[in-house]
Amino acid sequence: MGSKWRKAKVALGLNLCLYVPKTLEDSSSPPRRSDDTVSLSPVIVQRPTTPVPSSSGLRLPRSMSKSSSKKTCAICLTAMKAGQGHAIFTAECSHSFHFQCITTNVKHGNQICPVCRAKWNEIPLQSPNAKGKSGVKPIGRPRDDAWMSIPPRRSSPIQYTSRPDCLRVSSIFNTEPAVFNDDQALEHQDRSAESGLDKSKPGVTGTLEVKTYPEISEVVRSVSFKDFAVLINLKAPTASKSPSNPSSSSRAPVDLVTVLDVSGSMAGTKLALLKRAMGFVIQNLGPFDRLSVISFSSTARRNFPLRLMTETGKQEALQAVNSLVSNGGTNIAEGLKKGARVLIDRRFKNPVSSIVLLSDGQDTYTMTSPNGSRGSDYKALLPKEINGNRIPVHAFGFGADHDASLMHSIAENSGGTFSFIESETVIQDAFAQCIGGLLSVVVQELCVKIECIHHLLRIGSVKAGSYRFDNGPNSRTGSIAVGDLYAEEERNFLVNLDIPIVEGVSDLMSLVKVQCVYKDPVSKETVNLNNFGEVKILRPIVMTERRPVVSVEVDRQRIRLRAAEAISEARVLAERGDLTEAVSVLETCRGVLTESVSGRAGDPLCITLCAELKETQERMASRQVYEASGRAYVLAGLSSHSWQRATARGDMSDTTTTSYQTQSMVDMVNLSQTMTFGMPIASSNSSPSGQRKLRQALSFPARPRPR
Repeated sequence: MGSKWRKAKVALGLNLCLYVPKTLEDSSSPPRRSDDTVSLSPVIVQRPTTPVPSSSGLRLPRSMSKSSSKKTCAICLTAMKAGQGHAIFTAECSHSFHFQCITTNVKHGNQICPVCRAKWNEIPLQSPNAKGKSGVKPIGRPRDDAWMSIPPRRSSPIQYTSRPDCLRVSSIFNTEPAVFNDDQALEHQDRSAESGLDKSKPGVTGTLEVKTYPEISEVVRSVSFKDFAVLINLKAPTASKSPSNPSSSSRAPVDLVTVLDVSGSMAGTKLALLKRAMGFVIQNLGPFDRLSVISFSSTARRNFPLRLMTETGKQEALQAVNSLVSNGGTNIAEGLKKGARVLIDRRFKNPVSSIVLLSDGQDTYTMTSPNGSRGSDYKALLPKEINGNRIPVHAFGFGADHDASLMHSIAENSGGTFSFIESETVIQDAFAQCIGGLLSVVVQELCVKIECIHHLLRIGSVKAGSYRFDNGPNSRTGSIAVGDLYAEEERNFLVNLDIPIVEGVSDLMSLVKVQCVYKDPVSKETVNLNNFGEVKILRPIVMTERRPVVSVEVDRQRIRLRAAEAISEARVLAERGDLTEAVSVLETCRGVLTESVSGRAGDPLCITLCAELKETQERMASRQVYEASGRAYVLAGLSSHSWQRATARGDMSDTTTTSYQTQSMVDMVNLSQTMTFGMPIASSNSSPSGQRKLRQALSFPARPRPR
């Protein structure tokens, strides 16, 4: 009756254009051709000379013998046992897989063996009879990798050629449309019964909180004061809870595009941990959020279109992520270009849009000239579509070999943040912190308008970091484009005024008034705040006190800016090779902070800044240490300070990484740290704080401490 392969093939309807390797039973019997099969030309088996470790999934246990590994599917890591309804596919390179697993892999464009990287001449195809019912049982997943488990998926309709017994091969590969306008519709998002949103209430609890603080409360009339500081403090409201589900927020849905590096350097543990981190992201997106997955190596591919993260969408997204295989070079520009197109070409738009970019290497295409030299025009990597459409790119540099300057430039010029993932084990925590913020946007298109009241006043400068400040005519007005704020996120801006000498008998002087305009992303309503008063100071003839009391709030922001400026100055010196002077600048700044009003009062912010300066000094101990981790650590810190937003730095174990964290970020990181392989950590294995103990897996040797 033929081999077991042929029996299984006919029973499952897999006898159309399916390459079935000969078994011993086949070789002992004369070749036969049935009426319902199509003979294929002989295939020459190509074997690689040097096997490459598989990066299509988590690595197999070391205790597994060679004989047992041959009976294990390298994609889903479960046993392949005949006679239990599992169809087995043996490739021309002799490696075997579950048929369901390998067809999913091939569907996403992978035409090479996940184990030995051999390029296949014969491709496993889905059967047209598979739709509606399947003889293949669900693929069992290890219980400790629940986030990445994928229930069986029905195949999509397959087109036929003029011969019904041959399938159109092009339909199997990940063919991409010319325009990415195939995003999933959002019509059902407006149904309050399904979404759980209360249309009669705003999407956030309260409104933006605005406070102002003058540097000192009084200035003598006969004295002028240059660079008199007025602090504008903004705090975003908290997200309201859904009436139908109090544990979740009625927040703005997100369109998230992940652009992931799958070059050869990501093979093995890196890609396995990236897949797990993506599994965490997928599982924590809501049914009205949409996700698209872009992978890049020498070229870029859209592995998963923009789809709603319903239960079905999550299953399909996990399939796409599981199919990723590392190979080739690093073409960041192509990845970003394709990621930008997904958001630009989409027909429907969620209120919040963002790109997450991860890479562990140097761009080997756009930034490298034909003679092998590297350029420094990092803006060339950022597609103009991203700048023109205000799409923030949150960039993650992975390990010691990535181009931190390039990744920082991409984030800075797009309005996103740059994070440095030093330890392989915390990639999931870094992603968790980022999406914890993106999933809590409560303020959009925030604009802060400043207007001088007294006719002699002028705006000298505004310390706004990376936020754009537009100065009005005669320097009497100005505006700061802040953009989006996460729930409970704060922004602080120092406005410097030149206080003139005044005449008259009035004891009060009105300085400026501040107006804030923003959009509620859930209710779509515009909120205008202009009724919280003016900033005023006393102008007595004689000072009422011997020494004016400096505002603690203003002092705290001054030392924050002073620390950021010192780190920036030290970085310039380090890039020139003058590490000794760079360390000296940081040490001097630490002394200034310690002697400040906040430092003497033991202010927590001052303590955190001093710790950051100390850590930065240690990462500039030598040229080797600076190249390995110092540059990336410094740039991630500067990104955090310039946007006043949390970024991942190092292994995320020190207090400096908690700067600017919001409660939603903390909650998401805690969730990540109390889960392992998608399952809660057992209490016996937990640390006293309830978080897992991260192993030290630094990407570079232990750095020497300065003496």
